[in-house]
Amino acid sequence: MRIYKMTATFGKLEHETLVLEPGLNIITAPNEWGKSTWCAFLMAMLYGLDTRAKSTKTALADKERYAPWSGIPMEGRIDLNWNGRDITIERRTKRRVPLGEFSAYETESGLPVKELTAANCGQMLLGVEQTVFRRSGFIRFSDLPVTQDEALRRRLNALVTTGDESGAADRLAEQLKDLKNRCRYNKSGLLPQAEAQRDALEDKLAELDSLDIQCRKLKMRLDEIKDEIRRLSNHQQALAYAEAGENARRLAQARDARDQAEQTLREQEEACAKLPSREEAEQKTKELRSFREQWNAIQMEKQMLPEVPQEPKLEPPFAGMSPEQAREMASRDGEAYAAASSSRAYLLLLLLGVLGLAAAGALAFLKIFLPAAAATVVALIAIVWGGYEMASAKKQTQALEKKYGSSEWQQWADPVAEYEEQLRVYNAAVKLYRESGGDVEVRYLVLRKRRETLCGSQEPEALLDFWQQVLSRWDAYHTVRREAMRAQSHFDALSALVKPVEQPKFPDNLTYSEAETAQLLSDCAVEQQRLQNRLGQYQGRMEALGNKAALQEQQDRYSRRIAALEDTYAALTIAMETLADARAELQRRFAPRIAKRAQSLLAAMTGGRYHSLTMGEDFSLQAGAGEEETLRDCLWRSDGTVDQLYLALRLAVAEELTPEAPLILDDALVRFDDERMKAAVEILKTTAENRQVICFTCQGREKMLSAN
Repeated sequence: MRIYKMTATFGKLEHETLVLEPGLNIITAPNEWGKSTWCAFLMAMLYGLDTRAKSTKTALADKERYAPWSGIPMEGRIDLNWNGRDITIERRTKRRVPLGEFSAYETESGLPVKELTAANCGQMLLGVEQTVFRRSGFIRFSDLPVTQDEALRRRLNALVTTGDESGAADRLAEQLKDLKNRCRYNKSGLLPQAEAQRDALEDKLAELDSLDIQCRKLKMRLDEIKDEIRRLSNHQQALAYAEAGENARRLAQARDARDQAEQTLREQEEACAKLPSREEAEQKTKELRSFREQWNAIQMEKQMLPEVPQEPKLEPPFAGMSPEQAREMASRDGEAYAAASSSRAYLLLLLLGVLGLAAAGALAFLKIFLPAAAATVVALIAIVWGGYEMASAKKQTQALEKKYGSSEWQQWADPVAEYEEQLRVYNAAVKLYRESGGDVEVRYLVLRKRRETLCGSQEPEALLDFWQQVLSRWDAYHTVRREAMRAQSHFDALSALVKPVEQPKFPDNLTYSEAETAQLLSDCAVEQQRLQNRLGQYQGRMEALGNKAALQEQQDRYSRRIAALEDTYAALTIAMETLADARAELQRRFAPRIAKRAQSLLAAMTGGRYHSLTMGEDFSLQAGAGEEETLRDCLWRSDGTVDQLYLALRLAVAEELTPEAPLILDDALVRFDDERMKAAVEILKTTAENRQVICFTCQGREKMLSAN
């Protein structure tokens, strides 16, 4: 098979095309260019994409790892030549299945190639299964070592021993293994099944015997429980009979209590018939209580108000006067007092009178009688008038001093000034009182009117007491009524309880109380039910287990079958051991052939340094270099030498299994030194003469060496 070109929408590749030539193709590109992606694409196009694989914490499934980065559906195409025919294979995404749609057709005519399907495409084109191709013709740096695989081992064994890939011996081994597994495989197979059936029958028989014993014990215990229930039921009947007599006595007492309650109720009804209704009493009581609360509240508020200011008054002699009038009177009296106190006219009159009497005496002495008489009269008038004026002035001042209580007439107007100051303070207090107590007064007046409407001439407390007494009478009535109803209910309940009760069936000698008897009966019933359920379970289980005789017969039959199967199993074991010995001998024959070819390739790559190489059945390698007498495994070699060992082995295996399939290398030579790289490239050039070789590399040495 030879590939012409590949077109991929796969991972980072989007409608990218890779054209290939016959022979050796060395594709040099840097890291992350897509070399490994092209290799993965080729495997997916040939063998399909495993869509059932799941991603893990350490690895992504191919369907996720190679999903196109742009988000478009995954698809691809390969143009190739197979058996002389130019063929195109295509895979596209079908619904949500990546590369789920497959087609193969002749490139020029478009006629379908029916022998190629999505399932067999890779095996038909390359001639081997996917696992075999991965371990032979598909060489990647990450998995150069060849791991053991049953398909690879089978093909190598068939080709090396007989050249026949029919696998008859393998099929025979598989058939023997299947037959042996059918007889016994771990805990499955005919023999374990038969043994399990026999053991199960033995368990059933043992269980039947155990269940039979348990059933007999349960029946004995059930008989004891039934006898205990009969005695407790008789005792309960005796208690019920005694209680019936007590109930009859209590019923008579309840009847008397009911009659007494009904009589009291009638008396209360007659007393309440003349009273106002309970609704009216409740309404009045509610209104009076509300009024009392409001009245007490307004009284409290009035007590908290400031005291009513006392209006100042002018004391005598200013009582009843305005400040202006008082001040004017004090001024006028003061002037009069000052005038009376300062007047001396009565002294002049008295002096003139005295002088006149002296002149009259002188005239009388001179015997001038008429002038003397006239002078005497004038003198007396002057004295009398002067005395009168003096007495009048004194009387006036005394009266004013008495009126004002002081002779300091300049201070008589001081009380008026004090009164004016007191009046100013009073007016301010009155204003404050009115501002703070005006609303209270208004509400107080409203409550007084409501009191008159609500109570009339009666006191609220007396009226409230009256309505509370009415309510108390109604409460007493309802209490008596409830008592009557309770007495009736009690009587009815006792009447329902008092029923004819039969005497106990036999003498009772138990001393349990009713509660204890009921509890014991309940416990017995629970235990009886539990025992019956268990007995039913045991009996049901015995029925489910089957007849004991039939089970014993089956047990004997399975014992005979086990003996026959053990003979068969022993024969199959001998046959498989014989076949395994033969296969081991055949496997030992193909290793030298592959190892010989790998040894020649390794010697060519290493310039003859490694002269010997052996391969184990698990494809493990041991090599000897130079003068080494002992072959050593890969752990003793450098990383580059290990790569060369396994490359030689893979090339040898590929020559045997996939001689016409392309040889794919992905960075397989990165750890080769220049000399061994040159030798490896020469080997690849020689290989490319007979098959297509595609070598992806991240360095330019391969291409440079291939051009030389």
